[in-house]
Amino acid sequence: MSSHRIFRLTLCALCASAAALLAGCGITGGNTPRKASVYQSERFQSDETFSRLFDGPVDEICEAARRTLLSQGYVITSAPGGSVTGRKRFQPDGEVHVEITFNVVCVPDGRSDQITTAYVSAQQDRYALKKNPNSASLGVSAVGSISVPLSSSDDSLVKVASETIPAGTFYDRFFTLMQKLAYERASDK
Repeated sequence: MSSHRIFRLTLCALCASAAALLAGCGITGGNTPRKASVYQSERFQSDETFSRLFDGPVDEICEAARRTLLSQGYVITSAPGGSVTGRKRFQPDGEVHVEITFNVVCVPDGRSDQITTAYVSAQQDRYALKKNPNSASLGVSAVGSISVPLSSSDDSLVKVASETIPAGTFYDRFFTLMQKLAYERASDK
């Protein structure tokens, strides 16, 4: 076989490999369908909202939200006028850590400020345990350096996912308890 023919076969094989690699990466000249962006699925419909109307002034409703979170083991991280932020940590698995952050904003509705809308959003962050093994090098002048693995490791949590918890029963349970606590506080006065 001539060297020219071997060169052509090698060049054809390289071109075919490059084309397969580009096709696998989705770079085929713009003909591949693109995955829709996440925000494209936002519906903005009134039947799925992160809010509820409550009878009472802003301060009382936000206090009910604060007490609701506290009663469920959330740590309140901030509670300036008209808003509450709470956080709770979970460890569903030995190497998985989940953190939920709750944000509540209370806004007056109506002329007499006796009706309040509570806007609530919760974010779930998921962390995984990352292990970094340690090794040590030992230098011996006649042989060179030798790497010796050690049994210890540095462990760290790495965020692997973050999402807003979608509207649904999770918030319905929160609003139900919040309504109960707001009603109890109002009836005590």
